[in-house]
Amino acid sequence: MEDMEASGGNGPLAGIRVLDLTINVLGPVCTQLLGDMGADVIKVEAPEGDQNRMNGPARTPGMSPFFLIMNRNKRSVVLDLKQPECLDALMKIVDTADVVVHSMRPSAAERLGIGYEALRARNPRIVYAHAPGFRGDGPRWDEPAFDDVIQGMSGLAALNGTDPEHPRYFPTVIADKFCGYVLASSISMALFHRERTGRGQKVQVPMFETLLQFNLFEHLWTAAIGDGPEGMGYTRMLSPHRRPYKTRDGHLCVLAVNDAQWRRLLTAIGHPHLLDDPRFGTMTQRMQNINELYGILSDTLGQRSSVEWSELLKQADVPHGPVNTLADLMRDPYLRDTGYFREYEHPSEGKLLMTSIPVSFTDSPGSYRLPPPRLGEHTEEVLASVGVDGENLGRVMAAGRRK
Repeated sequence: MEDMEASGGNGPLAGIRVLDLTINVLGPVCTQLLGDMGADVIKVEAPEGDQNRMNGPARTPGMSPFFLIMNRNKRSVVLDLKQPECLDALMKIVDTADVVVHSMRPSAAERLGIGYEALRARNPRIVYAHAPGFRGDGPRWDEPAFDDVIQGMSGLAALNGTDPEHPRYFPTVIADKFCGYVLASSISMALFHRERTGRGQKVQVPMFETLLQFNLFEHLWTAAIGDGPEGMGYTRMLSPHRRPYKTRDGHLCVLAVNDAQWRRLLTAIGHPHLLDDPRFGTMTQRMQNINELYGILSDTLGQRSSVEWSELLKQADVPHGPVNTLADLMRDPYLRDTGYFREYEHPSEGKLLMTSIPVSFTDSPGSYRLPPPRLGEHTEEVLASVGVDGENLGRVMAAGRRK
């Protein structure tokens, strides 16, 4: 077991201060990514805290696993932004920040006095970022939106259903997490722009349009060349046979995407004659007859065990892998050997299991420096560092405790 603070590093965002005014999933995922890469993330919470602190069972109140897994490398400051003393304190943090990220509706941020123009007036170099439900220049700019709503509106829920009459949400908060990643990368781009020009800017990642682009990279399909709505939908993705293949004793994921891989795959499963079949000889022909081809794979792979097929496919250098359950991941030998899951000692929560940072940098690696914070743990420390001290500090902390 490791001491989290002992695993420090000097990530690519070291020296960048992020003021985090986010809750739920999208914003905290974004700011944790920035924190993992070295940024000093100051998470400002209302007196009741981020609601995800209460989302699920916990060893101590306010420290649920749902909160813990997406809030490491952050310092928690409690401020009630409806109180003038707290808003003044927030502005002192703004003065020292490089980035402000919030997850409020635009009108709510404006009412609080923390819209882009107000913060830019205090700190012209600020990168001001948020991820509203919809574009800021459209009629829905201030409507609320959450993961399930965006999954449905973007077409993902319909695609994930068994048929058009039975749409189904993906069993993961895919819209929030993906948009969180996009927001983090967009902030990094804005910081790069600032390094070159000296100018901050406003960054918006609208959830609906972002997930729509994500979905339509492949599913716009022949509508892109004039076929209209009837041309939408990537044929291979929509094949009823595109699923993990049932073997004699389980399931196996197998995929070939180019001519060389198809040659190796069809040879490995005992069907080299299909290479000369006019239905399957080229990529265009295979795509036109993908249901038949996937059907042949499905029938054939059911004739041997998963281990037998895995050995043959590995020898043939064909991409393949098991179908893991969530529990299987904890036992996966590859993840065990590479140390993907890591245990740390949390000051109040004891042993804590976390996933490793997947992105690597040879010169400036990310790191785990701070454990997920207790509510308001760093209020006094952070406020004192920006000049809120003495009687002023006492008033701000008292105001932050009012409910």
